[in-house]
Amino acid sequence: MISGPRDTVKRARKLRSEMSLPETILWRELRKRPGGHKFRRQHPAGLFVLDFYCAKARLDIEVDGWVHDNPARAQQDRDRSHFLRSQGIATTRIPAQRVLENVEAVVRRIVVICDERIEKLVVPLHHASHGPPPRAGEDRS
Repeated sequence: MISGPRDTVKRARKLRSEMSLPETILWRELRKRPGGHKFRRQHPAGLFVLDFYCAKARLDIEVDGWVHDNPARAQQDRDRSHFLRSQGIATTRIPAQRVLENVEAVVRRIVVICDERIEKLVVPLHHASHGPPPRAGEDRS
């Protein structure tokens, strides 16, 4: 579980009541647990607050509006993504306009990304040192 210092937690709580329209629309769908995935909104992670976070998939979902077009903000976004990658968390960025135009398609894409990440994160079961079990119809001798 990734979290952050007390100041970041306080900021996250405040941001939950100040979500943008695209974030609110997306949250309305993500809270239904599409694909069986649980999401958190405005989740603290180190010094950052993630728009949405799926812990099982270790996925940060950012809704990017026009403010992210600013060069200084773009650098902050790169720093944030670098920190999250160092923690094993991937980031997907979704344009706010896309959420407004077709939230269902956005949610379907998020579910696919979560499914793919979870599949990669699952560690295969350990086989005994003598190898995997025999195939059907084969003897162990």
